[in-house]
Amino acid sequence: MADSLLVILVSALVLAGAIALIAVALRRRRERRKARGNPDPAGDYAPRAEWGPTSAKLNFSSFIYMDVDGDGSYGVADRPMAGIVVRLHDERGAFLAAARSNAAGFANFPMSSKRRSAAIQRPGIYRFSVSVPPGWRASSANQDQAVRLSEAPGSMVGLAGESLPKPVGLAPGRTVGGRTPAATGATLSVMGKGRLLESRALPGDAAFRFPVGVDADAIVIAGSGLDRRLDLSAYPADLGLLAPGALESDATLTAIGFDDITPRGLCKVPSGHAGLDWRNLNAMSHDHTANSEGYVNGNVSGAYIAYTSSGHPAEFGRATPFGFHSVMLTAAWLNAEGEMALIESWLGEERIASDQIVLSALAPVHYAPMLKAVTRVRISTRHNWQAVLDDLVIAP
Repeated sequence: MADSLLVILVSALVLAGAIALIAVALRRRRERRKARGNPDPAGDYAPRAEWGPTSAKLNFSSFIYMDVDGDGSYGVADRPMAGIVVRLHDERGAFLAAARSNAAGFANFPMSSKRRSAAIQRPGIYRFSVSVPPGWRASSANQDQAVRLSEAPGSMVGLAGESLPKPVGLAPGRTVGGRTPAATGATLSVMGKGRLLESRALPGDAAFRFPVGVDADAIVIAGSGLDRRLDLSAYPADLGLLAPGALESDATLTAIGFDDITPRGLCKVPSGHAGLDWRNLNAMSHDHTANSEGYVNGNVSGAYIAYTSSGHPAEFGRATPFGFHSVMLTAAWLNAEGEMALIESWLGEERIASDQIVLSALAPVHYAPMLKAVTRVRISTRHNWQAVLDDLVIAP
């Protein structure tokens, strides 16, 4: 009896193996025939005669953008955001899938009436929920949207929506932070269109950070020789350690970008660019590296950024002193969220400033020490993850 069962088992295995080999042979034959193409030219450009779903999948997408001007509408000043999580639920509220937005700002959910692997397979009402990062706001006020999908027998995938989800705009919560020397009597004023919005006395020998409203466009610090003015950007600002003798508010400033270094996707920043010497910094197109959220989100102008090569310390400077006003700093990857950057500035052999800045891959920090004279600036990270730089502003 046992021998008979063994024979049956072996026979079944042999048969299954033979069927698998035949299936493989037939598939390869079809692939070879498809690769050769059809010898008959009559149907090369023929209109489609039968309109029905194919076995393909089509992306149904939610688009996320950095709302730079904060008006809640996607416009020319705004930029696609990478790395934002969007969750998909069906009409009963059941969770179906989650996706992160790519370098173009799209969180994609495959749709098909024939593919079981598709996130969306049948008609119904689907909810797209954008996960707003802590401290951010959905300026477009539409982070949760419901979209109805219906049968579309003639479409590629057998389904079609009444529309795509509307673009979702996100704006970082703006803050102003820094540190004060001992025994300061300085005051920080928040301005908006030339009007005083609020005023705060800065504590002595302490770190400070507080939010600024959407109407604020500048801050002014006065007293104890710490006088300075900073035009606010769309991003959090960090002034570092306030020191006497900052750049004058009317100083001539030059913004240094990295778009004119190379037409290629990646190139080491050469010494002499913008009149400075550079060490261990690469210029790269923001979308050159896949799944690199900080390279996309840290790109505030043009299409190129610079980053610390292999996460190692990087420097820029020159023998003749120049003013170091500010720079946009971003973590290169979401996996390095919260990485700490150390920015050290020298005048000759003397280190005149040293600041630690917490980095995010979602948006840059506007680091603005406004130093009147430096000859060398060194940027490093605590855990050797890449830091992204854009819009370096100096006083030549």
